[in-house]
Amino acid sequence: MARIAAAQTPEFREDVDGALAHASATIDEAHARGAALLCFPEGYLQGYLTEEAAARRCALDLASPEFEAVLARLPRSGLTVVMGLIELDADHLFNTAVVVCDGALLGRYRKTHLLRGERAFTPGDEAPIFQTGGLRFGINICYDTNFPEAARKVADGGAQLIVCPANNMMPRPTAETWKHEHNRARGARCIETGLWLLSADVTGERDGRIAWGPTAVLGPTGAVAAELPLGAPGLLVFDLPD
Repeated sequence: MARIAAAQTPEFREDVDGALAHASATIDEAHARGAALLCFPEGYLQGYLTEEAAARRCALDLASPEFEAVLARLPRSGLTVVMGLIELDADHLFNTAVVVCDGALLGRYRKTHLLRGERAFTPGDEAPIFQTGGLRFGINICYDTNFPEAARKVADGGAQLIVCPANNMMPRPTAETWKHEHNRARGARCIETGLWLLSADVTGERDGRIAWGPTAVLGPTGAVAAELPLGAPGLLVFDLPD
């Protein structure tokens, strides 16, 4: 059995200090509740910034002292953390999820399938598999889960779990349309691959936009096994069966 967790969080836009303070408290809570793996939303650290000037202003090189300083501020509890951020590498911007543990960068996944509004980013082309304890997992970021091949790469790598950082802060009419569709799309990937899926999303309202989530665990049949209430921050903890 592996105990996994996902955080449904407020948005932190160009507020790394606020994001890190919230993340630290959440990591401490997840550790206290016995989790081995914790997922934060897409673009969590600097915000889901798709306008190039803002994204470039906030982007982090993962080899930089600035990113080392970020790692140094996270609790060292043995918990493996998946966190969305904006990455800068050789002048290219990436929508990235890093995998970190005890102040060390274990690896990264760069979003492969980009929306039209994500033109500032370069698509990734790798599907790494990570391990915490006996649990093997891969990552799909948000829109990736609309593409069967993205989940298939995780399955072909021998993983048991897809980890899905997401950010569904949308214009209110769009959010209403998609409110209950996200889990359906992700559930289709579970059915196709036989994998579990863990998602983490933002919640809140700003500038005519709203995000409800969902933050959930889906099983290999595509059914929702656990889900946080929509529209409020929280921490979902779930025991993944062997």
